[in-house]
Amino acid sequence: MTGTVAFVPDDKQPIKMLNDRLLVQVPQSEGERRSRAGILIPATAQVSKRLAWAEVVATGPNVRAIEAGDQVLFNPEDRFEVEVRGDDYLILRERDIHAVASPRLDGAGTGLYL
Repeated sequence: MTGTVAFVPDDKQPIKMLNDRLLVQVPQSEGERRSRAGILIPATAQVSKRLAWAEVVATGPNVRAIEAGDQVLFNPEDRFEVEVRGDDYLILRERDIHAVASPRLDGAGTGLYL
């Protein structure tokens, strides 16, 4: 397995993730959110044990079940932040991922849809 390489726009060198690491990007909309009743919840509000979704940009060679482009569910407390060319990314370990959402998994899971 070789893993995937992330080509960041206007980059002079590609980024290769090592071992079981994932490079993910959290959507900008993850900051503020609305409750079902329509109440605006600011990004600074503390919500205990709330998991977050992010898109996988690159994977290390030892990552087995996740590919670039997948959406992953993770605990925001189990992460390392990095800035690459002005964009913010997170580095996670595959074992810290709670769920994966991807069209390629259709029919291969538990039958639950998120």
